[in-house]
Amino acid sequence: MPRKDDNLNIAFCPASHRDDILAKKFPIHPLHPERLCWGCDHYCSASDMRCGNGQSRTQHPAELLGDDWLEQGDWGIEVDASGKSVTP
Repeated sequence: MPRKDDNLNIAFCPASHRDDILAKKFPIHPLHPERLCWGCDHYCSASDMRCGNGQSRTQHPAELLGDDWLEQGDWGIEVDASGKSVTP
């Protein structure tokens, strides 16, 4: 099974493992950020988290810093063409 730290060509990975390797797009302004845990690429429901200890969820940056969170600091991410999400 491929690991994230392997130097793999994504074209040769089984489809079932591609989600483990590629990061999902991260929404800039989610409608209800309080409903999800933002700590990993699973984006689990806050009431049913698959990873971590299940005690508390990771908040979206907009919850912590406000709607202009992307303008504060250097996040090292690029906004996609739609302007709705960023690619890590």
